[in-house]
Amino acid sequence: MSTVTINKDGNETKPLKDFAEKAYLDYSMYVILDRALPHIGDGLKPVQRRIIYAMSELGLSSVSKHKKSARTVGDVLGKFHPHGDSACYEAMVLMAQPFSYRCPLVDGQGNWGSQDDPKSFAAMRYTEARLTGYAKLLLQELPLGTVDWQPNYDGTTTEPINLPARLPNILLNGGAGIAVGMATNIPPHNLREVAQACVHLIDNPKASIEELCEFIPAPDYPTSAEIITPKAELINIYKKGGGSIRQRATWHLEKGDIILTAFPHQVSGSKIQEQIAAQMHAKKLPWLDDIRDESDHQNPVRIVLEPRSKRVDIDRLMSHLFASTDLEKSNPSNFNIIGLDGKPQVKDLKMILTEWLTFRFDTVRRRIQHRLDIILDRLHLLEGALIAFLNIDEVIQIIRSEDEPRILLMARFGLSEIQAEYILNTKLRQLARLEEIKIREEQSKLAKERDKLEKILASPQRMKTLIKKEIKDDAKKYGDNRRSLLIERTPAIALDETDFIANDPVTVILSDKGWVRAAKGHDIDIASLTFKSGDEFKGIALARSNQQVAFIDSRGRCYSLLANSLPSARGQGEPLTGRLAPAGGTEFICALGGDPDQWLLISTDAGYGFRTQLKNLYAKNKAGKSLISLPKGAKVIKPSRIENNETDWVVGIGNQGHLLVFNIMELPILNRGKGNKIINIPAKKLINREEFCQIIISAPIDANIILYSGKQHFKLKPADLNHYIGERGRRGNKLPKGYQRIDNICIDKS
Repeated sequence: MSTVTINKDGNETKPLKDFAEKAYLDYSMYVILDRALPHIGDGLKPVQRRIIYAMSELGLSSVSKHKKSARTVGDVLGKFHPHGDSACYEAMVLMAQPFSYRCPLVDGQGNWGSQDDPKSFAAMRYTEARLTGYAKLLLQELPLGTVDWQPNYDGTTTEPINLPARLPNILLNGGAGIAVGMATNIPPHNLREVAQACVHLIDNPKASIEELCEFIPAPDYPTSAEIITPKAELINIYKKGGGSIRQRATWHLEKGDIILTAFPHQVSGSKIQEQIAAQMHAKKLPWLDDIRDESDHQNPVRIVLEPRSKRVDIDRLMSHLFASTDLEKSNPSNFNIIGLDGKPQVKDLKMILTEWLTFRFDTVRRRIQHRLDIILDRLHLLEGALIAFLNIDEVIQIIRSEDEPRILLMARFGLSEIQAEYILNTKLRQLARLEEIKIREEQSKLAKERDKLEKILASPQRMKTLIKKEIKDDAKKYGDNRRSLLIERTPAIALDETDFIANDPVTVILSDKGWVRAAKGHDIDIASLTFKSGDEFKGIALARSNQQVAFIDSRGRCYSLLANSLPSARGQGEPLTGRLAPAGGTEFICALGGDPDQWLLISTDAGYGFRTQLKNLYAKNKAGKSLISLPKGAKVIKPSRIENNETDWVVGIGNQGHLLVFNIMELPILNRGKGNKIINIPAKKLINREEFCQIIISAPIDANIILYSGKQHFKLKPADLNHYIGERGRRGNKLPKGYQRIDNICIDKS
């Protein structure tokens, strides 16, 4: 509780903390309740409600002439909304734009903006406006005692607290707003669907949200772009009161060209063109030859995309555009609404419809009661008038002879004060004989209407029937078909730059000094290649022009470059250090290309290794990434391709002539690291280079292994390998004498 004190000057003082806290809370509640969030009853914010009411007061119905927007804005500001004219006019413009509102409330003449640029509307002194026919649903019951009224800001007039909406405008037009600590973003819906859901809920108050979603499957935006959010996600959105709804542009083929005909809600065509043109300018969209805007009055949205050739995969191209531009967009939703209790709350679909129906039942009850009160008052007057006609001579005599005829009339005929006053105010020409017939006819007609209204008020079922009929009639008059069709689509996938490159075979040649080049085809004669003075052939990698080529350096790091980007083999290439950034003194050991899913055996001569796929060697930056950890004194061994990741052998040969064979499954699958021990090499001997692994490869289980030692070689058949099969991490068995210095190894599959 804040402490308030009175100082010597008689002024109240309180701690700044307490004052600031209360002031901010008051400001927050004002923004939430009186500016940013719509009310569930009429679905309007205060400024929108005041604009609609002011226009109705100016007589700007759907059948009247248009009046200058400045006139409307002036009345709104002068009588109800003492804020900025530009903000008020923008709120009015929004209600007039058919691409912003599903059911526009304002019918405008002049420039009210376009879907391409909603902010391009003319100034209010140039535009004219009146209310639409749909706005009648918010106003027609206003004079019928259906709503409460409040003084305007200066107390000179009154304004309605809410408008008596005959349909749930909160869902039909939705709304967006940012308050203090909360926001709202309600998407628009189809009038017919919402009306059907309301009727169903009146008949079935216990209906589930799933049942209501059979009538309201999704929002219905002003544009005809497709809604591709799955049905289960949409139901979940209506259960939680918020979520994300994905929309995708519609298109068709016309003489080989792609014609875009509708964009997602609040997406401009100019932005789409900029996004596509930027990709074309950056040469990231070579499948497109041209883009042009053919939109006009008859075709508000018509963007033409011209493919480069008839061989372009149109579906793949559009999938890329959906993933990389606003042709597919997520529209957030947040059903945060001020309820009948005057408090903001995020509501699910059933809560919104149930609460609005409560508002509607109360409105109709007040309307009927208001009409019933008028009928009862009129019947009371007619009853007195009929008494006067039946005693016309005596009544005239009393009026002519008495100074206070009202009192005598009340006493003589048992009239009420109102009846007596009505008789005294009756004109002489209404005393004709025919007036008695008219009174009796009016009495009979009003009595029937009174009985009907009393029955409705006394019967909940009759009340339900009346409200259902009114909802159905309004839906029939103002409803239309759904625009945003629900269609399940496959997820959009952005194309990689490699998808636009020809898939041709190339051979990448790496030299001992780290120079690289690429030759077309896989049948390159290595002997015919020339190298710079002091340089020589290091290795090759067979790849495709649209694939990455991986490089491994002597420090255990890996790098990658697109094969298509490498220099031609007609020259002597370029140094890799010009494209990559390895550490100083580092050498490149090998180049690897081919299928990204190819399994590799990565190892070091310290006797450690693991399995990985070629794609794990691809690096995005020039500095590469760490692949394998090198113990002190160790070197990287050129990776070996694995043919079968379950049955291949790991063949390890030490420089002392030991051979060890074991199943490849005993090695772990890693993206990077040290790996597991393959052959046991003592650390001290490794540092001194006394002992190390000379060869570690992967070999098919049914292949012959040919060992070369100098000019000699011998073949180990699959059966011969049994002698060398052992546990991973052992040293292995000695090779025969004369073959304990292996220079090379070859896999023979014949």
